[in-house]
Amino acid sequence: MPLPRVDYRRERWDTSDGDFIDVDFAFPEPAQADAPVLALFHGLEGDSQSHYARSTMRWFADRQWRAMVVHFRGCSGEPNRLARAYHSGDSDEGDWILRALHARWPAAGLHAVGISLGGNMLAKWAGEQGHDAAFVTAAASIAAPLDLAAGGVALGRGFNMVYTRAFLATLRRKALGKLSEFPDIARDVHYSARLRASRTLYEFDNEYTAPLHGFRDTDDYWDRASGKRWLHAIRIPYLLLNALNDPFVPAASLPTTADVSSTVELEQPAEGGHVGFARGPWPGRTDFIAARLQQFFLQREPSAKPGTLNATGVR
Repeated sequence: MPLPRVDYRRERWDTSDGDFIDVDFAFPEPAQADAPVLALFHGLEGDSQSHYARSTMRWFADRQWRAMVVHFRGCSGEPNRLARAYHSGDSDEGDWILRALHARWPAAGLHAVGISLGGNMLAKWAGEQGHDAAFVTAAASIAAPLDLAAGGVALGRGFNMVYTRAFLATLRRKALGKLSEFPDIARDVHYSARLRASRTLYEFDNEYTAPLHGFRDTDDYWDRASGKRWLHAIRIPYLLLNALNDPFVPAASLPTTADVSSTVELEQPAEGGHVGFARGPWPGRTDFIAARLQQFFLQREPSAKPGTLNATGVR
């Protein structure tokens, strides 16, 4: 099924450390200041053109939500200014973005969804913030590898290496570009060669992602950045949607009711793959994620208005 067209209006937000992020708003935006807000945090090397982003943005924009895709640093098609990039546990960045959105539209219900890597970041943020996350009406993580070590091992095996090679092609290119611009990040004279030779995310993270962002090594990064350890501390309505057949997220690593707080809803269907969830006859429709998010958010929206949303997705 062809992906829906989404016209975006881009805003560049300067960060406090002299960098920037790009935020793509689905256009046209609603005129009402209190229209519900939805911020989507994309997955590894994703952007506003990713299939899940376009289908979700189209769905919510058509229903008069103020919907946007927040790009992690360096993911909007233009290199960011600093040596640092983004990582799975960058919850400080998520906190700044969400608080900026709340300050901009204080009368609107604020909702957030993280896809894959973005979903791990968002779940970690919600747990770290606890009750202080209450300015967000509800949030969700879709296909998130909440145990980063388990997900990393899965991506380093078998057919998944096809996807790993695709991820590494862009990650290595970006990293080598940063090394050229910021030679001081090199750990030794063999650093460039090791970056080029990395064949798994474990190797790449060990050379680049972990040390560049304050972690000792990959093991330290994957342990400290995993969202699973924070699920018990989440205090806002939160949906965790993971398919049991997700090749990137082993079913054995998924959270159980013992891992989460009472405000977290676990949904683990048998089918769906990694951010797939196609429905209907082949090739399937791509709107399941958006419709499920709408249903979950609507139940928690304090002031759903006529003409905005209803449970069936009809305005």
